[in-house]
Amino acid sequence: MASPGKKSFALRLDPALHAAIERLAAQELRSVNAEIEFLLREALKKRGVSVKDEGAK
Repeated sequence: MASPGKKSFALRLDPALHAAIERLAAQELRSVNAEIEFLLREALKKRGVSVKDEGAK
């Protein structure tokens, strides 16, 4: 079930990519979903795209 205020959608990943993200998420004590969101935010920041963090108060 999606968190309130979060947009949900289907994402198809190569199994090897998913496995790598799953390993990284476990190392960082995050869910796979949270790790994907973290990586996307990190990539956008690296490209100079700012994203307002709706979770931060």
